[in-house]
Amino acid sequence: MPDTLSDHAPIDEARLQAMMDELSVFGGGPDGAMTRLTLSKEDGAARDWLAGWFSAQGFTQAVDAIGNQFGSLILAGANAPVVMVGSHIDSQPNGGRFDGALGVVSACEAVLAVSQRLKAEGKSSLCNFQVVNWTNEEGARFQPSLLGSSVFAGAAELDWALDRVDGDGISVRQSLVEIGYAGTSKIAVPSALIELHIEGDKALFQSGEKFGVFTQFWGATKYRLAFLGRQAHTGATPMAERKDAVLAAAYLIADLKQISREHGLDLHTSVGRLEVFPNSPNTVPSEAVLFIELRSGSPEILAEAETKMLARIEVAAANASVAYEVRAIDRRKAGRFDAGLIALAERMAATHGETARSLDTIGGHDAVALSAVCPSIVMAVRSRDGVIHHPTEFTSAADQAFGTRVLADMLYEIACKGLQSFGNTDGA
Repeated sequence: MPDTLSDHAPIDEARLQAMMDELSVFGGGPDGAMTRLTLSKEDGAARDWLAGWFSAQGFTQAVDAIGNQFGSLILAGANAPVVMVGSHIDSQPNGGRFDGALGVVSACEAVLAVSQRLKAEGKSSLCNFQVVNWTNEEGARFQPSLLGSSVFAGAAELDWALDRVDGDGISVRQSLVEIGYAGTSKIAVPSALIELHIEGDKALFQSGEKFGVFTQFWGATKYRLAFLGRQAHTGATPMAERKDAVLAAAYLIADLKQISREHGLDLHTSVGRLEVFPNSPNTVPSEAVLFIELRSGSPEILAEAETKMLARIEVAAANASVAYEVRAIDRRKAGRFDAGLIALAERMAATHGETARSLDTIGGHDAVALSAVCPSIVMAVRSRDGVIHHPTEFTSAADQAFGTRVLADMLYEIACKGLQSFGNTDGA
């Protein structure tokens, strides 16, 4: 049954769960697994489901040229401010069902609940709402991550983004056409972006708190690096004559771990993907491509770690008697989310008798890209044991509903009081 508290937007927990269950069918596997890579046939089917929901609930759908999917509900007239709400529905391979997807489904439910409350109370809204599903947030199939939101925010060129290719050489441009989401709509930058997400860490779960607000986001430096050796027979070729690209990769992977130790908790390093050619058991590898990540909340530490890494690359290549080349570098600056939206989230959580724990987000979110062009925020609900990007990723129905209630209350506050409710008077 809907929440009937008079001072809260009446979100419907059963409806929320039904939407989560329906969306989880697309790419869902056994034991909670989810493989819904961006612009795959599974992603296309999930997008079609979302489009059907938009249509059934009176939202107007639009798709832009990078495939970002929008559902607009006009409550205040064509020229009123727009508050955008949402996340993404693409997943990691063999990932979980809540990362991203909860943010889209909760946005649908919260906007619907607020519109229903306003109608029941005979009130008009001071803003319009727009639900968004961003393209390629995860960066699992196409690199870099946050691709759709970066194009939207003007941080990446459209044609460059459309020309990104996956491991099979299929481009974003081709994939959008194949699933029917090569759009042409021009969508304006909103007055604010609000995103609900699972925490993906243990802080809320271990403290017993229900709700958190990411106040700052870490920066990231991502390299695609290739070590280049020489293909040879693993039996006949003497060890001293081998030019083993994977050996160089192994040296560097160990060095990256050591670099992280030198900075304690303030630096994360990883090689999450390794592509080996020709990848045969009895052939010395001629090429090893590493997808390297450095993450820190400190620009100085991030720069120092990159300098150290570049020196270790030279050493690793020399020790393995191979060459190397840098094929791509992506950078994301550290920063803070909007103080007014943070304060609004804290106030709304307090009306439920809960605190809003301040958190850092080490992983990227689409709101990070949007924070450069409009007030933005990411809020968090508990992840059991802090698990994310794994089939056992789990957020309870009660926690999903709580986060959606806070989100709906924030939207209702903005609808009734305008943008001044979070300290932004532009367009109010």
